[in-house]
Formats: sequence, C-alpha cells, structure tokens
Amino acid sequence: MLHAFPHAASSPAIENVSRRHILKGAAAAGSLVLAAPLAHAATAPTYKTGAGDMPHGVVIDPNLFVSIAPDGTVTIVAHRSEMGTGVRTSLPMALADELDADWARVKVVQAEGNEPKYGNQDTDGSRSTRHYLVPMRQMGAAARTMLEQAAAQSWNVKPEEVKASNHEIVHAASGRRIGYGALAAAAAKLPVPKIETLRLKDESEFRYIGKGVPIVDLHDITTGKARYGADVRLTDMKYAVLVRPPVVGGKLVSFDSKDALAVPGVEQVVEAQGWPWASKFQPLGGVAVIARNTGAAIKGRDALKVVWDDGANAKYDSDAYRAELEDSVRKPAPVVRDEGDADAALKAADKVITGEYYLPHLAHVSMEPPAATANVTDTAAEIWAPVQSPGGTRDDVAKTLGLPPEAVKINVTLLGGGFGRKSKCDYAIEAALLSRKLKAPVRVQWTREDDIHHDFYHTVSAERIEAGIEKSGKVTAWRHRSAAPTFMSTFEPGAKTESKLELAMGFVDVPFAIPNIRCENPDAAAHTRIGWFRAVSNIPHAFAVQSMVAEIAHALGRDPKDMLLEMIGPPRIVDIAKSVKDYWNNGEPLDAYPIDAGRLRRVAEHVADKAEWGRKLPARHGLGIAVHRSFVSYIATVVEVAVDEKGGISVPRVDTAIDCGTYINPERIRSQMEGAAIMGLSLVKSGEITFKNGRVQQSNFDDYPVARIDESPSVTNVHIMPGENRPPSGVGEPGVPPFAPALCNAIFAATGKRIRRLPIGNQLA
Repeated sequence: MLHAFPHAASSPAIENVSRRHILKGAAAAGSLVLAAPLAHAATAPTYKTGAGDMPHGVVIDPNLFVSIAPDGTVTIVAHRSEMGTGVRTSLPMALADELDADWARVKVVQAEGNEPKYGNQDTDGSRSTRHYLVPMRQMGAAARTMLEQAAAQSWNVKPEEVKASNHEIVHAASGRRIGYGALAAAAAKLPVPKIETLRLKDESEFRYIGKGVPIVDLHDITTGKARYGADVRLTDMKYAVLVRPPVVGGKLVSFDSKDALAVPGVEQVVEAQGWPWASKFQPLGGVAVIARNTGAAIKGRDALKVVWDDGANAKYDSDAYRAELEDSVRKPAPVVRDEGDADAALKAADKVITGEYYLPHLAHVSMEPPAATANVTDTAAEIWAPVQSPGGTRDDVAKTLGLPPEAVKINVTLLGGGFGRKSKCDYAIEAALLSRKLKAPVRVQWTREDDIHHDFYHTVSAERIEAGIEKSGKVTAWRHRSAAPTFMSTFEPGAKTESKLELAMGFVDVPFAIPNIRCENPDAAAHTRIGWFRAVSNIPHAFAVQSMVAEIAHALGRDPKDMLLEMIGPPRIVDIAKSVKDYWNNGEPLDAYPIDAGRLRRVAEHVADKAEWGRKLPARHGLGIAVHRSFVSYIATVVEVAVDEKGGISVPRVDTAIDCGTYINPERIRSQMEGAAIMGLSLVKSGEITFKNGRVQQSNFDDYPVARIDESPSVTNVHIMPGENRPPSGVGEPGVPPFAPALCNAIFAATGKRIRRLPIGNQLA
C-alpha cells in the first residue's frame, strides 16, 4: 500500500536524493510525500511484467517518491540513469499525468544508488518503461485521490463531486477550486487508498502520456550547466589516470616512475589493485599516476616505463579467431532449438541456399569516456559517477572495500552515452580503491584510448544459415549455427556457449513459418572482456537472418518484401516454448508478451508503405528492408542507399516503423530510432575492433571512426504504431538490429554486391 508522510520543501532539480533526506524534518513542513512499496504492483491492471523476477525488482521492495510542497511544487524522484533515452523525463511524466499536475511546476531529482529502497535501478535491457509505467501511474493516481478527498472534506461535499484538474482540485457545482500546495498538509493525514481501488486515467484523459514533452535536462545540457562524471570537483581532490595491462589477463611485472615523477604536477605513482580475469566488473589493475590535474597525470603516464607479463591471451589474433569461428559453424554443434527434421528436409530440398556472415568485436565509444570520483574513509565511501547501475555499483563498491552497503553512497551524474558500457562499474571501483589508498578524494579519468583499449567489447560472431527450398519455391528447412564468445565469460571463467539470454535474441526465437527449424550453438572461448552492447546479440542474429531472407528472395527471383512476409507467415502467436527449453523472453512472461507474428507483419507492411517500397530510384540507388523483434518490441526498417563509382555510400532516407505497445514520450522514441540509424550506419561502415598479440589495434576515432553529421542519413522518418492498450515494451535498443541488414540489402539492390562481412570497409571499392 501507499504511505503518506509530511515533507519539507522540495529539493532543487537534478540533485541526488535519498529516502532519508527526503523525509528529514518532515513533521514540521506540512507537505505530502508518497513512498510506494510496490509489492502490490504485481496486481497491476491488464498485464504483468518480469520485473518481479529481477534482483530488487518492483515486487520485492522498491520505493519511488513523489512530494508536494506547500507552494505547490511537485518533486518526483527518478531512480533510473539518464543517458539520452529520456527516462528521467518519461517516468516522471507518467506520474505527473495521473496526478494531473502542471508539468511546469514539476521538478525531478535523481535517486542515489540504493536498490533495497528504490527497486531495480539497472538502466539497461530497454525495460524502464515496461517495468515502471504502471507503478508510476499508480503513485500519481494515489496522490490525486488523496488530494481530491482532502478538498472534498474541506468543502463538506462528496469526493466524487470533485476532480483534479491541472494542479488544482475543482468542485464544478460551486465553481470552487484549490491548489495542490494548499491541500498537501491535509492530504498527508488521510489514509492512503489501496491500489485495487485506484482509478487510473483513460487514454482519452492523458495530458502528457503519448503526447511528449522536452526532456527535463534539455536547458542544462544545451547551456553547459549539466553535470557529467568529469565535472565533479571536491576540495583537495587528486586526479588520476591509469596504465592497465594491454592484454586481458596480463599482470604487472615492474615499473619505473622516475620520468613520470619529473613531470610538473605529478605527485605520486602507485600500483593499482587488480583482479584476475574473469572477475565480473573488478578493475584490471596496473599503475596509477596521481597529479594536481588530469593533463599532468596523462603526461606522467606517458613517461612511465612498465613491464608486463601478458599471460594466456598474448597470442590472441582476431583474424585467426575469425577463421576458427567460421570453421566451427560449418560443423554440427549442440542443438538449442529443434522443430521437425531440418537435416532430412535439407537433404530432400530441391535447392539449398547457404549464407555465412561475420561481425567483429565492437567498442561502445560513448561520447563521454568513463570517469568517477570517490571519497573513501575507514568507515564510509561516497562516489560520483555516470553509472547505468547505481544500485549494482553500490553493492560492488561495498564488497570491494569491505564496507556494509549502507555505508556507501552513489551519486549519479548524467551519462554522456552508455550503450551498456556504464553498467560495468570498474572505473568507480578504481576511484574508490585509490581514494582509500591515498586517504583523499580522487577522480579517475579514462581517456578515449583507455576506453577503446580496455572496453567490455561486443562479442565477435560467425553465423551460418542453410535454407532448403522445395520446387514450389517454399522454404521448408532452416538450419542456423551461431558461434560467439558469451558475455557470461565476464562472470564465469571458461564459459564458452551463448547464454539463454543471448540465444533468445533473434536466434532460437526466429518467428518464421517454416516446418523444419534447427538452431545450433558451437563453443567459442573468450580471449578478452565481453560485455553487453546496445541491442547485444540481436545485432549479429538479425544481420544473418534478415540478410538470408533477401538472399533467398534473390535466388528465387522474388521481391524481398514479399519473401519476408511469406516467411513470417500468417498472423499468429508463435509457440517457441514448446521447442526451446527455458526460453528467455527478454525476462518477460509469454502470456503478456507473446511472440506475435501479426505484429511483425504489420510493422513490415507499414514501413514498406510509408517508404514507398518499389518506387523508382536513380542509378546506383537501392532499397533494403529488414524486420526484427527484440526487447519485446517489433521494428521494421527500410533504407535507401546511394553507392558512388568509388564504392562510397550515403543514405538519403531511412524509414523505421516501431510497435512498442503503450508509450509515454513519442519525441524520445523518434530520437532513439534516429540515433539507432546513425549508430547502425557507423557499425556497418567502420565498426571493428581487431587484436594482434592480444592487444587492441584501434585507439581513437581516427582508426575507430563513428558516423559524422555529414555521413548521417539525410532523412529519418519514424512511424510509431498505435499502442492499442498493449503493455509497453523496449525502445532504447531495438532500432539498431534491423538497420545493418536493411542497409546491406539496399547495397545489393544498388550494386549487386552482397555484404556478408562487417564492416564494409573497402569491399565496394
């Protein structure tokens, strides 16, 4: 149930706030504060989510807060991290809408990292909205109901005779109205309504949900006032940069700090504690240069002389490893999905079409490299950092330092991009360890070179698909082998097969109407740190599957869009669970989030219509289409490409249709799809991390380029499908997977050249 507390005046916007702070001095202030233990949210109307199965999930013990001050200011706590997705705006929007608050009088404050209080705080998996839309609406509805009851009592009328309207309670019969601030003290004294009695708004009553508002941080970001990880300054703070083992698993042998200490501003050179690989998100260790500013620390590091023992991964060579992966997918491997008899159907087929695809390691290269500031004493620690997992960071820092979690405070700054990298908190732990060692506040700053050399890389992948075609042209067999080192190798030394999470990202759950489907997963050992990346294994799986559909269409002389729709088949719910043991549906229950072939068809048909599929194009222009279901959303993309005589490509137009169910902020959906197109273009054109002698060969944007503004798609049209009262699904990640195959299919349409290996590089020259 909900609890009402009196509360002091609201905190300034974009501050970190703890539950203890928000309730401090509450009795004297006469404000309304709602803290909602959402254990009862399991009975949320119309649908359920997988939030309750997560550590510190919604149904365990999260607390989200809304307060109303005497002046009417509504303060809403954001417990997820802002990295461009707009979550610090969207979830408060939902609460404000049910509260019928005036958005201009709403402030948003950032929660500290504390999962026992705030619930799961991992801003990843494109799940913030689908897990918290209903709880946020319930809290807003509860506050609204209490305000209405307080007004009705003061006017001696029935509660049903009054109604909340734009930050006031109105009694239509008498024309009386009163502001929220004037009612806050009285409302705080009322019993909180039970969740099952709350009336949530009808869609027709929404003020903000589905309409969109600018993000709350927009002014500070555009005027330079926003605080990111590198903006933190503390009294007597030290600045540190580290030199880390160049090969994962390597160890420090010795170092000579004489020349480093001679650099003006450098104060100390110390060994930095590290952990043997693999050890989750613990630091790699190495040598830290401590200085009075970051520039001096970098120069000091450049002057260090360090000797390393490179260890077991010293011979890692990405070219040789590619050959190893490609060989493995040409042989039978452990079966992870088996329907019908694909082997027999392939033997009996009139024609077998085979496609082999390769995608390299990728680096996250978020615009803001990792940075963290720590102030650690013998009994407590405080961290300031751009982290995607504030609660997880708190737990990991506490465990590393040997402190109780309640002695660690994590202050979350804005994130200058994340893409999954900043859910790994090694840089925060580095800062905490150095602060404890130096007995002073320390900021650890990663350079771009550090970021690229020591990332948790997106996995490298080899994919092989064989499709059996009968004489009528119908696809009757599908055998797909996928080999990729798993991100579970970060947690479990020796892990060699893709986890059920990765397998269910467009591989075992391919929703095609094919009677014989077999999916196999060979072993693939990791030789570097592997982590999740925006859209994770959906990227290689979608690239292979959607490229193969286009290859089949060409071999049969069919239109690629028509071939795609035929392979998806008629509208239906696809029962994957019958053939895939422990199928992982992005953590969501299949009854609420089934695999719906009808929705996949609809986005494909819709985007083809909006993109004017089949329209006449200039010479060396082509259209490509691809669809994908990921993060329980349905996305279809059509890309128009232009290829010049030298093999250079440009993208005049992109059309993307997304069906993400009920949504909050369409402006953010459009921005995420536009960003996904730019990111997808970067990956296709030049995204590749290579290894020689265990060392990453790329260092900065000169040899790991991302798409510049003049390379970005000229026009990106985003078509949002109606929510139709369906549960919300993912938005931040699912725009990425279909882009690469759509672009490469368009390149084939323009040039006749099939791209099966990414990045394109000079393949079109």
